[in-house]
Amino acid sequence: MNTTVRTVLLSTLLAFAPALLADVRLPAIFSDHLVLQRDASVAVWGWAEPGEEVSVSVAGDTQATKAGKDGKWMVKLAKLKAGGPHTMTVKGKNTLTINDVLVGEVWLGSGQSNMAMTVQSSNNFEQEKAAAKFPQLRMFTVDRNPQRTPQTDCKGEWKLTTPENVGPFSAAAYFFGRELHQKLGVPVGLINSSYGGTDIAAWTSEDVQMKVPELKAAFEKWAKDDAAYVPEKAKANFEKQMAAWKEKAKKARAAKEQPPRAPRPPVQPRLSQNHPANLYNGMIAPILPYGIRGAIWYQGEHNASPVGGPLYAKQLPLLIKDWRTRWGYEFPFAWVQLPNFIRPGDGWMLVRESMLKSLSVPKTGMAITMDIGDPQDIHPKNKQDVGKRLALWALGTVYGEKVPVISGPLPAGHKIRGNEVVLSFKHTNGGLVAKGGALKWFVVAGADKQWKPATARIEGDKVVVSSAEVAKPVAVRYAWSDNPDCNLFNGAGLPASPFRTDNWPCEQPPAQPQRK
Repeated sequence: MNTTVRTVLLSTLLAFAPALLADVRLPAIFSDHLVLQRDASVAVWGWAEPGEEVSVSVAGDTQATKAGKDGKWMVKLAKLKAGGPHTMTVKGKNTLTINDVLVGEVWLGSGQSNMAMTVQSSNNFEQEKAAAKFPQLRMFTVDRNPQRTPQTDCKGEWKLTTPENVGPFSAAAYFFGRELHQKLGVPVGLINSSYGGTDIAAWTSEDVQMKVPELKAAFEKWAKDDAAYVPEKAKANFEKQMAAWKEKAKKARAAKEQPPRAPRPPVQPRLSQNHPANLYNGMIAPILPYGIRGAIWYQGEHNASPVGGPLYAKQLPLLIKDWRTRWGYEFPFAWVQLPNFIRPGDGWMLVRESMLKSLSVPKTGMAITMDIGDPQDIHPKNKQDVGKRLALWALGTVYGEKVPVISGPLPAGHKIRGNEVVLSFKHTNGGLVAKGGALKWFVVAGADKQWKPATARIEGDKVVVSSAEVAKPVAVRYAWSDNPDCNLFNGAGLPASPFRTDNWPCEQPPAQPQRK
């Protein structure tokens, strides 16, 4: 047999080898130490030879099916009670065994860098590390993987909470999960699928965004940028940016200030982590439809701009609807409202407003963090309270547990009373509180839309606002700035959300009291 014939034959055999030797295979998320959602008929899926019979057994339940023509198979387990450890056995022509399987509560945590931020980067790490002894609290971290088409698998593994493992865990997700684990007394599994510096559009599927004109336009712009991309030119531009950054960083360090963020190396636009749908394709699609109770979301910094802030009011509900449709049920979804941070003109208050508006979506919640941000650091280190506030909402609404309150105060309406505006609130926990003296950061305007500093006083669950400079007020704003000094709280010690009663164009914030 000559060399050419041998080569062709070998190539042919290799091409058919996967079909001939198609062992039963599972996606990475089905691996040792996994946590299954309790009280739900959760899916288990994978691949095998077309037509191959496959069975899945766990905790006394066995479900069987046949692989389809494309080799894919899926079963739905019977509803399981919290507990474990169990062994999951998957049988086809071969047998797979998954050890140390628990059944409990499973939550997805997603977003950009403040969700990705680790326990070892948050407050009191050494103390948290020493206390991290929760073998039934586990986390699966999805590897970062932007893709232009939906993927069927990802890289990652389940890790138990131990002092050795906890450092790289998502801090916000971990502290949220720890609260649930301790309060509910059941195993908790957390899936961390997050990527720093990313846009919400990257986390939403392409087909739903193409139905929204403003979002469809973004795809078209990315396509033009990709066609115009010249690697050599991009590299040269990056080197100039790096040189300028080094000078700025040097001056910042000399002044004992935080250096600006370094520029990122260039990447082909279609491969970018910020290309619309790329992170949905590479980091959400591979874990669909793994059984979850709900999702928590910490993102929005990348969308903070005069244009991006208002658009977020469409994008966040769209993402929620998209994910719920893909999973096939209306699971609970909560997010972290952006905290205080100094970046004038970025429009953080506009993203906060869009987050507040998005609470109109059923089964959603929001953790208000206006008192625990860091004006000088876009990555606040206090993720413990972030997790606790998300957990308060989940415990009170999803699980029906008795909690003091599920949120900080939220605006619930207003009325004009002579020269005053009376603001109503919900989630006051028996009354509103002004921390540190008189209420601050209220402004009021008349029909001329000229904003004036206002005085404000608390009357039970209401705030009464007025200004000697505005005889006939028509609108009020509270904490309407990127970095306000908020001091309106409820009886449980949670801050109120920034808000406004008007809907006037708002590219820049109005004149505000100086932060002290």
